[in-house]
Amino acid sequence: MDLKLKGKRAFISGSTQGIGFAIAQQLLAEAVEVIINGRDQVKLDNSLAALKKEFPDAIVSGIAADFSDKQQVTELLARLDDIDILINNVGIFELKDFTALTDEDWYRIFEINVMSSVSLSRKLLPQMLKKNWGRVVFISSESGVNIPENMIHYGMTKSAMMAVSNGLSKLSRGTEVTVNTILGGPTYSDGVANAIGYLANIQNQDVEQLKIGIMQQTNPHSLIGRFIDPAEIAHLVTYLSSPLSLATNGASIRADGGVLKTL
Repeated sequence: MDLKLKGKRAFISGSTQGIGFAIAQQLLAEAVEVIINGRDQVKLDNSLAALKKEFPDAIVSGIAADFSDKQQVTELLARLDDIDILINNVGIFELKDFTALTDEDWYRIFEINVMSSVSLSRKLLPQMLKKNWGRVVFISSESGVNIPENMIHYGMTKSAMMAVSNGLSKLSRGTEVTVNTILGGPTYSDGVANAIGYLANIQNQDVEQLKIGIMQQTNPHSLIGRFIDPAEIAHLVTYLSSPLSLATNGASIRADGGVLKTL
């Protein structure tokens, strides 16, 4: 299927690994010009090199910026113009008891997970509306619906992302701009892979068996019964970025592997 994305220009926050990197790969495969982002310049350069090797004819660049640093965010925004596709993907998470969470913990995770998307959308959405074409996709999580008891602050940010996305979609009425949210499920990201690999090593267990055991323990209601591959989230993002997805707007679409039990 031709997704009619050739020549479009995309910015993906938090895209040197995991879901963001997989989105970059799929958009580049559709001949989209892609700008990736990460907070570490060395890691950003390594990710760019990998993408250029995989897609030698593609147009891909990167901007290093840490979304917890207001000055770096200001400098990043100044460099972004004429973006057709904005993917609000950057985010952090941590396991922490509610009573151990400080005000600083709450502010930091909100600043990175929510305000990053607010700042980027505030800069780029008006430009999309002016030219009457654009796509904004928020990468949220099923944790924004089923809030984890050991990551309440994280779940809060994912709920907030859905709220911001839905509100922004109202501004696109009557245009060819859409704003949508993806609710991802348990995904085998680089961070998860590293953690499971470490556990498997110290416990002398097979990685694949440990992955199955963790899924059965933490997400027994998963319909696919396994971790989601980042590419599977990226497939949906790529479609939502396409002109073919115009009828989908203001939606929160699940790519959660059936973890959520709601309709």
